[in-house]
Amino acid sequence: MALDSWGRQRAAAALTRALTVWRRSIQVRVVASTVVLSAVVIGAVFWFLLQQTRDGLLEQSERAAVTEATRVTEEARQRLRAVPPTETDAPQQLADLVEPIIALGETREFAVVLSGPAGESRIADSAQYTPRLDTSSVPDSLESHFQGLAGTAFTYTEIRRSTEDGSLDREPGIVVGSQVRLPADSRTYTLYYLFPLTEEGRTLGLLGRAMLTAAGLLLLLVAALTWLVTRQVVTPVRMARRVAERLAAGQLQERLKVSGEDDLARLATSFNQMASNLQRQIRQLEELSRMQRRFVADVSHELRTPLTTVRMAGDVLHDAREDFDPVTARAAELLQTELDRFERLLVDLLEISRFDAGAAGLDLDDVNLVDVARRMADATLVLAQQHGIQVLVDAPDRPCLAEADVRRVERIVRNLVTNAIDHADSRDILIRVAGDEHAAAIAVRDHGVGLAAGESALVFNRFWRADPARARTSGGTGLGLSISLEDTHLHGGWLQAWGRPGEGSQFRLTLPRRSGTVLRHSPLPLVPDDVREPTG
Repeated sequence: MALDSWGRQRAAAALTRALTVWRRSIQVRVVASTVVLSAVVIGAVFWFLLQQTRDGLLEQSERAAVTEATRVTEEARQRLRAVPPTETDAPQQLADLVEPIIALGETREFAVVLSGPAGESRIADSAQYTPRLDTSSVPDSLESHFQGLAGTAFTYTEIRRSTEDGSLDREPGIVVGSQVRLPADSRTYTLYYLFPLTEEGRTLGLLGRAMLTAAGLLLLLVAALTWLVTRQVVTPVRMARRVAERLAAGQLQERLKVSGEDDLARLATSFNQMASNLQRQIRQLEELSRMQRRFVADVSHELRTPLTTVRMAGDVLHDAREDFDPVTARAAELLQTELDRFERLLVDLLEISRFDAGAAGLDLDDVNLVDVARRMADATLVLAQQHGIQVLVDAPDRPCLAEADVRRVERIVRNLVTNAIDHADSRDILIRVAGDEHAAAIAVRDHGVGLAAGESALVFNRFWRADPARARTSGGTGLGLSISLEDTHLHGGWLQAWGRPGEGSQFRLTLPRRSGTVLRHSPLPLVPDDVREPTG
C-alpha cells in the first residue's frame, strides 16, 4: 500500500510538472500541436495509401485466382472429353478428375474440394479434397450458389487446415467455384479452388511496417524542424522576458543583445530604446522626488526656528488676552489655535520626511489594543463633546495583545478617531477591538457621510479630502491617514477603509501578534455588521 501511494504521488507530481511546462512554454505547445496535426495528416494519407494498395492486391489476386481456376477446370474438362464414357464408370472418372487437380494444387499451393452432384446436399464427408483441408473452409453462401447449374463464382474465406498436432491452421484466402459435367453419368459436379492470400498478407504487413517507420521518422523530422523554428522565435522572447524582469527589479541598465536586421532584431532595438527612455524618466522622477523630499525636510526644519519665535510671542499675547478688547482677544485666541495647527503640520511633515527617507523605526513591545482604544476614546472626549457625540468602545474583557510600537499605534487610532469625528454628522462613533492567536484588530465605525465608490483607496493619499468644501473641525493637517498607513506598513499590518454614501464608513487596523509574521486574516470584518446589502 505504501508503494502504491508513493507511485501515485510520483505520477501526480509528474503530471503537475508536465502541465506546468505545457502552460508556460509556447515552444512545447507549438511543437506538440504541430506533431499531433502532422500525425493526423500522415496517418490519414498512409491509411488511404494502404487501403488503395490492399484493394489493388486483392483485385489482382481475384483475377489470378479466377484465371487459374478457369484454366485448371478447362483442362479437366478436356481430359474428361478425351475419355469415352463407356470405358470407365462414374467413380473412376471422378478420381481421374480430381486427383490430378489435387496434385497440381499441392505443387502450386492451392487446395481443392470436389462436391456434388449439383442439386444434392452440400459438401458431404464423402467429398474428395486436398488432404488435411477442412471442408468448412468453403462458405455456405458459395455452396448455395452452386446447388443448381451456375457459372464460375468466387468469394473470400478463411482456409482451415489440420496440423500434425491436431490443431487448425487458419489463413485468409479466395475460394473459386466452377462446375464440370461427368460424361459417365451426365451429372454436374462442383470444383472449389481455395487460394491462400499469405503472400498478399506478408506484402501488406511489410508495407504497413514500412509506412509506420516512415511515419515515425517523418514525425521526428517535423518535431525537430518545428523545435528549431520555434526556438529561433522563442529564444529572443525569453531573453526579453528575463531582461524585463530585471528591469522591473530595478536593474535599469539591462538591455537586449541585438544581432541581425530581421524583425526580432528591430523588436530588440525598439525594446532597448523603450528601456532607455524609461530609465531616463525614472531617474528624472527619482531626482524630482528626492528634491521634493529634501525640500520638505529642509523647509520643515527651517520653519521650526521662526515658529518658536512666533510661538513665544503668541503665548505672550494669549496670556495677556484678558487685558485686550474683545476683537483683539479673539485674534489672540485664533493666533494660538493656528500656531498649534501649524506646529502639528510641521511635526507631520517631518514624520513624512523620515518615512520617505526610510529612517523610521519601531520600538517594539507587547501592546494591549483594548487599553489603546480606551485611552484614545478618553483623549478625544473633549473634541467629541464639542460635536455633541460620544466615542464608544466595544472590547472584550481579555487583553488583545500585539508586538508593536505603542506610540505609533496610538497615533494611528487617534487619527482614525479624529477623522471619524470630523465626518460623524452628530452620530456616535464605535471603536471595536478583537484578537485571536494570529492577529489583533481595531475598527473605528462612524455613521456620517461615508465614502463613494473608489474613495476607500484614495482616502490615504496625502492632503486628499472626500469633500473639499467640507470644513475641517478637528484641526487636522490632511496627513494623518497617510502617516497612519506608513505606521501600519512598518508593523507589517493592514489599514483598510470601507464606506458607502449615507451609511458612514469604517476603518480597520490589523496587526500581527508577533512582529515579522505574515497576516492571513483579520479578527474583525471590514464591512460593518449593521450594513444591509442593497437589494435589486
